[in-house]
Amino acid sequence: MKNKIKLLLGDAAKELSKLPPNSIDLIFTSPPYAERRKTTYGGISQYEYVDWFMPIADELYEVLKPTGTFILNIKESAFNGERSTYVLELILKMREHGWLWTEEFIWHKKNSYPGKWPNRFRDSWERLLQFNKEKQFNMYQEAVMVPMGDWAKSRLRNLSETDKVRDPSKVGSGFGKNISNWINRDMAYPTNVIHLATECNNKNHPAAFPEELPEWFIKLFTKEGDTVLDPFMGSGTTVFVANRMGRDAIGVEIVAEYLEMVREKIENAEPVLF
Repeated sequence: MKNKIKLLLGDAAKELSKLPPNSIDLIFTSPPYAERRKTTYGGISQYEYVDWFMPIADELYEVLKPTGTFILNIKESAFNGERSTYVLELILKMREHGWLWTEEFIWHKKNSYPGKWPNRFRDSWERLLQFNKEKQFNMYQEAVMVPMGDWAKSRLRNLSETDKVRDPSKVGSGFGKNISNWINRDMAYPTNVIHLATECNNKNHPAAFPEELPEWFIKLFTKEGDTVLDPFMGSGTTVFVANRMGRDAIGVEIVAEYLEMVREKIENAEPVLF
C-alpha cells in the first residue's frame, strides 16, 4: 500500500480543524516570519505575531498525538537596530497553552554569505524549536547517529582515572561525562546543532529550506507509516521528503499557486487526497 499525500488549501487555523484529533506523529513547519513575505503572506507584524499564531498552535495541539512532536523553524530578526522578542514571547505563550518546550535545535547555514550592518553581522543560523504534549514521546535517536571519526583515537588516547569514573549519567544513558564510554565506538549521537547548506534553488518559493532539514527530524521522530504534517507547506519540501521516506504526509497552504505547484509535482506519482 502506497503512502498517501493530502493537500488542503486555506488558512491553517481553519483547515487543521478538519483533521482528526490525535492523528499526527510529527509536525514540521516554517511559518512566515514576522515582517517578512509581505507580498505573499501579508508580513505579520512582530507585535501581532503571537496573537496571529496561537489559534494555529491550539489546532496543532489538538491534532498531534500525545507521543508526537512539533518542530517549529523560526528566527527573530533585528528591527531598528534591536533584536525582536516575538519568538521568545511565542514560546512563553505556547507554554501557557499546555505545550512543553522540550528542546531547541540550531540550524547552522554552512553557505551563508557575508554581510555587515552598523551594529551586527549577517545571521547564519535559525531556530528549530521542539514542542511536545507529553514528556514521554517517540524518539528514534539511533536513526540520526553520525560516524565517530578519528578524532576520538587521538583525543581520548590517554585518559586519567578521573575521566573514567566522573559524572555518570543521571538518566541511565550510560554516557554522562564518563569519557571512557566513548572509546571504541564507531557511531556517536549528534549534537543539537545541525550543519546544512541553505537551499540555493528556491523551487519557485521565496523561503524553501533544504530537503535534508525535514529529513533529519523525520528520521528522529517518526517511523515508516507515520503521518507528517506541514501546516505552512510552501513549495512542499516536507511533504515530498516525508512521502519519499515512507510516511503519510499532509500539507496545508493558503496560496493556491503554491498548492497547485505541489499537486502537479506529485500527480501520477502517489495518490493525492484533497
